[in-house]
Amino acid sequence: MDNQDYNKAENAVDKVKWKAEDLADRAKAYINEKRDNDEEATHEGWLERAKDNVADAWEDTKDAVSNAWEGTKDAAVDAEAEVKKATN
Repeated sequence: MDNQDYNKAENAVDKVKWKAEDLADRAKAYINEKRDNDEEATHEGWLERAKDNVADAWEDTKDAVSNAWEGTKDAAVDAEAEVKKATN
């Protein structure tokens, strides 16, 4: 894997990281959204939203890693073909 692939995977993981301030802002936004819709904000509802966000970020991370893996495999096949070509 080259640095670009590592960077893509790392950036996907960084999207998941929630700092304490960011987490508090997201919780406030959840509470305000529920209040604006005349719904009750619950602990379980907040955890479900957090879980969904993490799941989405996990899918992004898996996609980035999968793409990096495929790129590495393609490069290995190309290198093998070049070695065979040079030795024949």
